[in-house]
Amino acid sequence: MALFGQRHQDGERIEIAGLTVRLSVNARARRISLRIDRVRREPVAVAPSLRRLSEAVAFARRRADWMAERIAELAPPISLKAGDEVQIFGQPCRLAPDGRRPRLALAPGDGSWILSGCGVGRVDIQLVARAIRGRARTVFAQRIACHCAALGVLAEPALRLGDARGRWGSCTPARRGRPASIRLSWRLALAPFEVADYVAAHECAHLIEAHHGPAFWTLVRALVGDEKPHRAWLTTEGPRLHAIGQHGGPQGV
Repeated sequence: MALFGQRHQDGERIEIAGLTVRLSVNARARRISLRIDRVRREPVAVAPSLRRLSEAVAFARRRADWMAERIAELAPPISLKAGDEVQIFGQPCRLAPDGRRPRLALAPGDGSWILSGCGVGRVDIQLVARAIRGRARTVFAQRIACHCAALGVLAEPALRLGDARGRWGSCTPARRGRPASIRLSWRLALAPFEVADYVAAHECAHLIEAHHGPAFWTLVRALVGDEKPHRAWLTTEGPRLHAIGQHGGPQGV
């Protein structure tokens, strides 16, 4: 914890009212702000420059109650262990201990999945993520191709999978000879297919409409129908997806 009067550093963690707060410099930020890192389960104080980190610290101290309330709203950490079941695009998937390394395969007969090689005891979420990413990439590539065709987009965007902490997806338009790209959270594979497909359609619509105006939502509804149930699901159940694989102390770190 930095003493009063000392210069703070990007990435430094300080304690405020019993919470561990991470300091972050973002040159694209226009102002001092606070956000909650749902994966690491910690508040983040953001400043547009290194010299303004002290302002971010002061702002975080003033908003200590807000930070505590937001952390309390997070879903409790969910540790996975061999034998547990998760959903992959709405289909059940059992985490099996057998096998040398994680491998996702269809179970014979019933259309469910088996993720083998998970080991005994608590499962490393990174191993699970690597195994599920392959399936997620296949499904999302198919859906993006379908949505782009429906929208009349001739050049399909590059697809990237990540574990975004603040959003489920993002779209970067083509520029300066570089193709457009869409980034989606791999955790969407743990959501129902219709919900995950809505996010893919949402980002594809941004290839045509950059903002969330009426024209944008008209495109989204043409692709997936009424978006409200899917957005509501992400609001209520999304925190649980981020909590999967988290464990440890009050903030999961």
